[in-house]
Amino acid sequence: ERVVRERMTTQDVEAITPQTLINIRPVVAAIKEFFGTSQLSQFMVQNNPLSGLTHKRRLSVGGPGGLSRERAGLEVRDVHPSHYGRMCPIETPEGPNIGLIGSLSVYARVNPFGFIE
Repeated sequence: ERVVRERMTTQDVEAITPQTLINIRPVVAAIKEFFGTSQLSQFMVQNNPLSGLTHKRRLSVGGPGGLSRERAGLEVRDVHPSHYGRMCPIETPEGPNIGLIGSLSVYARVNPFGFIE
């Protein structure tokens, strides 16, 4: 922030572009680190178009700040009445991730505020 302010005072107002103010390398490094090391980042399944679409609509309670498989109880894994019309109660994996990974229901969408409608 300090560097950007200094560059803004030294540059001509008509000639300022975002490239002259901001060094893009730290931003690119942060994005690459997130997609390379984050628990929330996965390679997309591309067997067919339908499996790719299903992969994009997947929801998870795990990851940074979320729950782990070992600590999640039955009440977290069970279907809640507030999921109606938002999360599919059927599409969940078998095994230790049951109920922790789900999918959006057919007509559900995420609004601009991040809530599922």
